[in-house]
Order: sequence, then structure tokens, then C-alpha cells
Amino acid sequence: MPRAGLNPQVVVRAAAELADEVGYDRLTLAELASRLGVALPSLYKHVRGADALAQKISALATAELADEMMTAAAGRSGADALRAVSIAYRSYARRHPGRYAASQRVPDPADPAHLAAAERAVGVAYAILQGYGIDGDAAVDATRMFRAAVHGFVSLEAAGGFGLPREVDPSFAQLIAALDIAYRAWPSPPARSAAG
Repeated sequence: MPRAGLNPQVVVRAAAELADEVGYDRLTLAELASRLGVALPSLYKHVRGADALAQKISALATAELADEMMTAAAGRSGADALRAVSIAYRSYARRHPGRYAASQRVPDPADPAHLAAAERAVGVAYAILQGYGIDGDAAVDATRMFRAAVHGFVSLEAAGGFGLPREVDPSFAQLIAALDIAYRAWPSPPARSAAG
């Protein structure tokens, strides 16, 4: 019989908290069962297995990150929005390292909530980019640039990869300033020749 009060949402939330403590890649079902005070087989009443649990943590983290990005962007545009969203993104990664790692997983096409959360996060980036006059395929490229830059920074920071004798915060501010300059100078797509 399942422990009273235990359900899939409680299991996923506990797993996300544990991932933040021990690392997403070190999370095990056995450790989670111990944390919840249940036998390992009891977890299978709530999640199908380790991969299904990882997917659910990813969906939760993606939704949380999208919500924080949306809140940060509200009422802002241009460089102000870019800065606020970047700071919110970095803050989430610092506060929730395990969940942040989980949020990098591609959404499961069979999970509408996960897909919707990912679309919200991308929608924030697209809205910022529209303020720079960047849309269509160019917005896809610019969104990938944002993600690569900010994710790269927060990942290196989390791994202790910045060893030079300078505070990290000014470097992050310069990264965002450089993205702003790049977006303001975004090149137009090359014109197609009549020959095809």
C-alpha cells in the first residue's frame, strides 16, 4: 500500500529537491525512496522508472524556469528585458542546479505540459527579439545564440570554470551587453538570387 500523501506530484517534487542537493546526474531511485521513507518498489506505483522520473523533473524545471523568465520580462523591452531575463535565468540555475540541468532535456512530445512550458520559455526569447526587429528564422538563430551564451556561462560558473582573478558578475554583465549589441546589429538574411 502506498504511503499516505504520496502521489506522482509529491514524488517528482521530492526528486527535484534531491537533484538540487546531490546533482541531477547522481539522483537515484534508491536514494529517492529512502528520502521518502518507502521501499524502492513502492516508487513504481508513482513513476514508471528512472527515465520517466527524469522526464517529469525536466517538465517541472522547464515550467519553473519559463515562469521566472516571463515574470522577469513583464513590462520590459529591449536591453532591459534581455538583462532581466538573463539575470532570472542565471539565478534559477544557481538556486536549483539539479533542476536546471534537468531543464536542458528536450521535451517529450507525448507530454503536453512539458511542451507548453518549453514554448513559454522560447516565447519569452522571441518577444525580446521582436523588440530588436528579429523574427522568423533569424529569431531561431538569435534564440539559440542567447541560450548558448547564457547556458554556457552558467554551466561554466557552476563547474567552477572561471579561475581568472576577476569577479564573475561584471563578466556576466558584459556578456549581456555584448548580446544586446549583437541583436541591435543583427544582419539581414542574404538576398536570394533569381537563379535560385
